[in-house]
Amino acid sequence: MARREIRNARVLITGASSGIGEALARAMVAGGAKVLLTARRQERLDELASELASGAGEARVLAGDVTDGEHRRKLLDVMQAEWDGIDILVNNAGVGAIGHFVKADDRRLRTVMEVNFFAVAEFVREAFPMLKESRQQGKSPAIVNVGSVLGHTAVPGKSEYCASKFALHGFSDSVRNELKREGIDVILISPSTTKSEFTDSLLEDQGGTAKNPYGMTPDAVAAHMIRGIRTGRREIILSVSGTLLVWLDRICPPLASLILRRFG
Repeated sequence: MARREIRNARVLITGASSGIGEALARAMVAGGAKVLLTARRQERLDELASELASGAGEARVLAGDVTDGEHRRKLLDVMQAEWDGIDILVNNAGVGAIGHFVKADDRRLRTVMEVNFFAVAEFVREAFPMLKESRQQGKSPAIVNVGSVLGHTAVPGKSEYCASKFALHGFSDSVRNELKREGIDVILISPSTTKSEFTDSLLEDQGGTAKNPYGMTPDAVAAHMIRGIRTGRREIILSVSGTLLVWLDRICPPLASLILRRFG
């Protein structure tokens, strides 16, 4: 995997109006990158763009739904018009739900999969020609997919979310090898619990889950992401607890399952 500079990198970040996406946008612009931000909330994007106007880099916004193919094409058109291409695609937009699978309807499953997996996979395909051109321009292009520790180890009550992140994990591993010959890195970021607005926007919460006061801050996650992007890391699993859970599941799956049934 290639090493790359953040300064002057042309970056597209989805799910940029809050949480990890917002923190990454701040870090990228502070580092001198040229960043296009997208999310569904226009007002939040405008506020962020105004704040970033004094940064070392540049920020543009285009609100819309990342599951909409027309919106994704518009994003790539803006990257081409503004900065003549794209170097780094960050697929960060995501959605979740909490509750037993058999008590939910098919809408919950399809919505989670559309946002967390299908939109990401399609965006990778659509952005490929521009990322390939970035390589031809002498840059080090990368695709950054924001997965989850739950894409390695599944927990009860989050079946759809786990399925979407497992799918993203497998997709990232496969496409990484396919795109290696094109000089395009695929980096999978797998955060654990993060202090963000994610739980505020759950599709459904059958468990009445309170906002978790623990976990990494979005700024801390963004800092790890920046380091991973700079160095071309294959995958980053964040947090000690997340890493321990993943390794326990790999070494002794029955014990991991027992613990998760009782405490997950």
